Amino acid sequence: MRRLLGSNDVTTISAKHEGGDRFSISVRGHTVMVDQPQDHGGDDSAPTPTELFVAGLVGCQGFFARRFLARHGLTDQELDLEARFEMAPSAPSRVTAIVTEIRLRRELAPEIEAGLRRSVERCTVHNSIVQAPDIEVRFTTAPVPG
Repeated sequence: MRRLLGSNDVTTISAKHEGGDRFSISVRGHTVMVDQPQDHGGDDSAPTPTELFVAGLVGCQGFFARRFLARHGLTDQELDLEARFEMAPSAPSRVTAIVTEIRLRRELAPEIEAGLRRSVERCTVHNSIVQAPDIEVRFTTAPVPG
């Protein structure tokens, strides 16, 4: 296996157990919570990690779409997105389908719409799903702060 994370451009995200199925996730000074629905044993106090995964995709697509539209003289208020996803009915647990709907306040010329589609499909999260990253799990032992 090749050694992962050998570049200088590495971002660290940390997750801290907060009790039950809740974790606080820290990213560049921002905190996001995750939990599980009550019917899966959680408190339903926050989105699930899988929901945040899909939210990351639709958020990234929104960013790329907004930038594209701005370059073509269309305003930010003309754009909303929605994503729906489906889970696998059997193991392994995974998202099997995601549909993103991009809502615009007006029709675009066919060539602009085609360019918008290409832009959205090149967002970083989309690329990371289509060309999956290498993932390595490592274990360390450290005393629990006290």
